[in-house]
Amino acid sequence: MKIIPCLLLGALFIHVNADAQSNDPLKLWYDRPAKVWEEALPLGNGKTGAMVYGRINRERIALNDNTLWSGFPDPGNNENGPKVLPQVRKAIEEGQYDQAAVLWKKMQGPYSARYLPLGELFLQSDQLDSIPETYHRELDLRTAVSSVSYKLKGVTYRREVFTSFPGKVLMVRITADKRGAISFATGLISKLRFQTNTSGSNELILKGKAPKFVANRDYEPKQVEYDEKEGMTFQIRLRIKNEGGSLIGKGSQLLVKNANAVTIYLTEATSFNGFDKSAGLEGKDPAVETLANMNQVFARSFDQLKSQHVRDYQALFNRVEFRLASNPAAEKQNTDERLKQYAKNRNDQGLQALYYQFGRYLMIASSRPGSRPSNLQGIWNDLVQPPWGSNYTTNINTEMNYWLAENANLSECHQPLFDFMKELAVNGAKTAKVNYNIDKGWVAHHNSDLWAKTSPPGGYDWDPKGMPRWSAWPMSGAWFSTHLFEHYQFTGDKQFLKETAYPLMKGAAEFMLQWLIKDEKTGYLVTSPSTSPENTVKIQGKEYQLSKASTMDMSILRQLFTDLIRSTEALNIDAAFRTELLAAREKLYPFHIGQHGQIQEWFQDWDDPKDTHRHISHLFSLFPGNQISVFESPELASAAKQSLLFRGDVSTGWSMAWKINWWARLQDGNHAYKILEDAFNYIDPTLTKAQMSGGGTYPNLFDAHPPFQIDGNFGATAGITEMLLQSQDGTISLLPALPDAWQEGRIQGIKARGNFLVDISWKKGKLVSASLKSEIGGNCRLRTLQPVQVVAVNATAAAGENSNLLTQKAYLPPYQNQAKSTLQKLNVEPGYVLDFKTEKGKIYKIIAL
Repeated sequence: MKIIPCLLLGALFIHVNADAQSNDPLKLWYDRPAKVWEEALPLGNGKTGAMVYGRINRERIALNDNTLWSGFPDPGNNENGPKVLPQVRKAIEEGQYDQAAVLWKKMQGPYSARYLPLGELFLQSDQLDSIPETYHRELDLRTAVSSVSYKLKGVTYRREVFTSFPGKVLMVRITADKRGAISFATGLISKLRFQTNTSGSNELILKGKAPKFVANRDYEPKQVEYDEKEGMTFQIRLRIKNEGGSLIGKGSQLLVKNANAVTIYLTEATSFNGFDKSAGLEGKDPAVETLANMNQVFARSFDQLKSQHVRDYQALFNRVEFRLASNPAAEKQNTDERLKQYAKNRNDQGLQALYYQFGRYLMIASSRPGSRPSNLQGIWNDLVQPPWGSNYTTNINTEMNYWLAENANLSECHQPLFDFMKELAVNGAKTAKVNYNIDKGWVAHHNSDLWAKTSPPGGYDWDPKGMPRWSAWPMSGAWFSTHLFEHYQFTGDKQFLKETAYPLMKGAAEFMLQWLIKDEKTGYLVTSPSTSPENTVKIQGKEYQLSKASTMDMSILRQLFTDLIRSTEALNIDAAFRTELLAAREKLYPFHIGQHGQIQEWFQDWDDPKDTHRHISHLFSLFPGNQISVFESPELASAAKQSLLFRGDVSTGWSMAWKINWWARLQDGNHAYKILEDAFNYIDPTLTKAQMSGGGTYPNLFDAHPPFQIDGNFGATAGITEMLLQSQDGTISLLPALPDAWQEGRIQGIKARGNFLVDISWKKGKLVSASLKSEIGGNCRLRTLQPVQVVAVNATAAAGENSNLLTQKAYLPPYQNQAKSTLQKLNVEPGYVLDFKTEKGKIYKIIAL
């Protein structure tokens, strides 16, 4: 069989017309196959990930399993910690910040394990030197099915691919409009150690071995270490049903000849047997799982499994509809060309709506109950040495992955993060004791992995200037814990709050209460050592990594303590602990407004207005927290705005996504929209582009950090929802940050805290109508920018004290206003506010007057 080089084949397709134009607003479609991974189309069922290239002569479907990682359980805790920590703190107190960083390195452990590619399914056609007469490939977001169709020598061929969550299988269906026209060879390969063999005439089995250790791609010698005992095993099992023609096994391939139609079933598994068990020494046999899953589905037809898959998927995806102004001319273009044209005319709001729903699609595909949480690339990775290990980067990226879970009505997809937190709490309690001699609660640091690593990541200097600005950050457990309370606020599920959320939140707070120390100069409780993630502080022209009481540290703790206080009140438990939290919260080092009118990032006013660092972590309390509010603390909000203006709009992909959310919280829809538009900067994946060199979007709509990081997709979807609906301050705000560009549109099925299901429609830039379904009853406080009527209740101008959807209003701490004259005005309208009681299950219509 002759294989046409992929790049040549891709070039030839430039002049091939598609056999069908796709005007469906919820399809990604293309008129040529993918040349590279960032052009392939993603599928996933929470565990199995697939990237479909849509090629003709040699189709490639790259495979992942979200439990296939390097390594084994390696706590990495450091017994030097209790002795070294006081030395670190003493050096910081004396202003010896360089010495503190040197000392901190003695407390670090190993870096995290790496997420690995599973393998590849290939279909080798027997067509030689063939250029199709027509070609079309697509991903249908309404069905989560990828398909490719092409006409070759008068015969039209079609392939459909999906991954089923209920079926635990990847399915491929190949058909043609001429009998006996389908002939190909299929095989399984991997970039890891593997062996593929046939089993009978219709089955292939790939057995593989993952490495014990994988070096970092960019900062260490390229090294991959295998070990006979350590490192997990994995298996891919493939079976074929042919309709007509012949099917035989030959060597490591199955050969189909002159078939009318073909169905491929693929199951896969690893030896992963739990975060605390070595998959090499204590792992399960992946063959048992692949065989059991195969036997469950092989007797069923493709159509049966597809119908089951679509029903399951649509139960989640169809909850939300989002429509903006259509552009028929743009919608006739294939997706990559549409993306290229966007930069020229910026007149394709349908692409923005598609991008929004693509984020929801990716969440369903990468995070389902029972799966692992989505990592730096969701569940899709094609490299043995992926950037940053494709791990759990927990100082922003993992958290951002789940910002859309609640407000975009995918609450069930949040569950894998909560399950992961239970594992982190187990390991984190050990790290707390060994590293810090803290015997209560649990802690986690900057990176984690399949094995729920919680110790400070280090092990080598992959940053030429040193690791402490990454590793000296014991805050991820506390940040994760705020997700638990968010889930409760959106669902009102008190059983979840009592049995799952509260114990984890309390454990995170118990550690932090012992981690905090009293600052002798100010009398406040502070964290030490402390970083503002990945940034450095410049003092008198010199750059340092460590300090104390960064604003992000204090903001996370203020949010966690407040969430716990509200939890004890909602559950009517733990009064003594509530009193302890109330006292500690009052003593936390407060917000400061610095000399440039900005939210101060550091313990002292060291901020550089020329600093454009991608992390702006000191604005945590604006989003995702709720301690800074344009209505309750306008001076702090103005200072947050100044910080954003200093940092600028263009950055890495995930950073730009966070900025969309911040500007939405500042009620500045036009600025949020500007950054959203910048995110549609087309990034050609065939060209070399430096890491972190400016964000954008790849042809398959993956966020370009660059390289690909999925948090940019997830953060942007969350931000679009924030532009249209907010509820963080006890009030449901309709269209709080609607940009001028969105003159007309509607969104249906998004969620507000208090478990309200919300539909909104608008025209000429103003609210027309909305509906709120109260899932659990209770009071609703509604804010709009124009007078509205709820049944027969008229709105009055905003006045008086806010209430909260669940318990009490958000706590607003004291702060020091050092430069009041430099604050910028926010230009925010208070609008109209009304309160009304709701009944469980009842829908309330809101009509603009």
